[in-house]
Amino acid sequence: MHTPRRHRLFLPLAVWIVIAIAAATGTWLQAGDPTGDRGLNNVMTFVLFLLAAITVGIWWLLFSGLERRLRWGVAALVVGAVAAFFTAFRVESVGGDMLPHFAWRFRERADRRLEVPPDAAAGARPAAAAGAADLATTGPWDFPQFLGPRRDLSVTAVTLGRDWQARPPELVWRQPIGAGWSGFAVVNGYAVTQEQRGDLELVTCYELETGGLVWSHAVETRFDSVIAGIGPRATPTIDDGVVYALTSNALLLALEGASGRLLWEHDLRAEYGVSRAQEAASYPYARSSSPLVAGTLVIVPAGGVAGGRLASLVAYDKKTGEKVWEGGSSQISQSSPALATLGGVEQVLIVNESSVSGHDVESGAVLWEHPWPGSTNADANVSQAVPLAPDRVFVSKGYGQGAALLRLTAGAGGRFAVEELWHEPRVLRTKLTNVTVHDGHVFGLSDGILECVDLDTGARVWKHGRYHHGQILRVHDLLLVLSEDGELVLIEASAERRDSVLGRFQALSGKTWNNFALYGPLVVVRNAAEAAVYRLPLAE
Repeated sequence: MHTPRRHRLFLPLAVWIVIAIAAATGTWLQAGDPTGDRGLNNVMTFVLFLLAAITVGIWWLLFSGLERRLRWGVAALVVGAVAAFFTAFRVESVGGDMLPHFAWRFRERADRRLEVPPDAAAGARPAAAAGAADLATTGPWDFPQFLGPRRDLSVTAVTLGRDWQARPPELVWRQPIGAGWSGFAVVNGYAVTQEQRGDLELVTCYELETGGLVWSHAVETRFDSVIAGIGPRATPTIDDGVVYALTSNALLLALEGASGRLLWEHDLRAEYGVSRAQEAASYPYARSSSPLVAGTLVIVPAGGVAGGRLASLVAYDKKTGEKVWEGGSSQISQSSPALATLGGVEQVLIVNESSVSGHDVESGAVLWEHPWPGSTNADANVSQAVPLAPDRVFVSKGYGQGAALLRLTAGAGGRFAVEELWHEPRVLRTKLTNVTVHDGHVFGLSDGILECVDLDTGARVWKHGRYHHGQILRVHDLLLVLSEDGELVLIEASAERRDSVLGRFQALSGKTWNNFALYGPLVVVRNAAEAAVYRLPLAE
């Protein structure tokens, strides 16, 4: 006699235990922040959710006791729905918190829909008469490089108005731009950046007041990553009428500022024996270091391969492109070099893959080096080392590492001893951004939240206001914060008043990781899809 199979319509205790553990652990990850990185917390929470869902699925198929046709039919519907969703949609990008952004799969990428300047593949093709862009004339408003005139994330040439309600910012222009995370360098009313349009990576020069393209220079290469995004990520440097730019595939270019004509170039990947496969494995987020001009030199991180040619920094004569020196043997990071005078010695600061170091500006010799853990193909060092005269250096990083203050002491043979004054893993976790120092305090986006920290002690003063992984810029005692969502916010840089917001408006649409520039009253912003210029009110 046939005995009907017993149906278990309710989940058994073992399955409920798995669900409860996953829910409790996920709540702990989201509320307690045990890893120090919200992105990692989100990834781990998703894995827990997936494990719980798989456990329920196994119970449903094998142990629920329901009719076979029903069990496999429901399973097929679930799998079919997931397959249909990913057939119709793709992961367009991933935010700084590792949350996916979906887009219609059959829609062409935005950068491929943009017009490519005529004959761009052959090199520079000016959209105006040669010499139309005067990048040799300089002025007090110039923002000629990454992070500002002094590469310290601050501007002092203007004083901003504080009341955006009485005098709101005005749109000058807003238009599509090629993909990439590069910022703008601005000199004499011309803005230069890097962008991806189809299979061409461009260095482009725009007229600041109109947004009109003046010239472009193209390199046939394309960097494309779901997590890291599409296109270049370094910001050009403008010096003495010449544009220096580092492409995503390690081409260092020197371009005539008037027309974009190539003056000289160096293929760092070829010169240091790095194959395409090694480049992808060592630098999966592509090259992102912005060139530094120091006197007669232009300096960039070189890189290389372990056991072969490897240099932390390489310096070229900025006029001729002739190599002058190499310095250090540490693998490179996503950070950029900066110039400083510490202990009475002019030097180049650089955050390497797993250390921070200072190099003699004349020879590249390592003056000091201090461990600062990281891996360029995983928890990469991105944030700048900040020099603090006369003898201190501030460093910060995301991925739970936090911030530290170092002090240098002159030693034998021209080298420096390094003392760690403090290291606080829970403050200023600057994953994709940098900090600014004002009035004895450090301000920055710590894993997406604006934070103020006492410079001397490392103690948190306040932490408030979620802007995700955007960028900041200080203008005297005010902060401009461009959120990851494209909102521009004006905030007091005050230790006494927590997140004192004075004004805000939506400047861009979509994910915005790019640094921005301020040229007089004009704030120049962009992301991977559009660029805009707004006129901010100045103090009366």
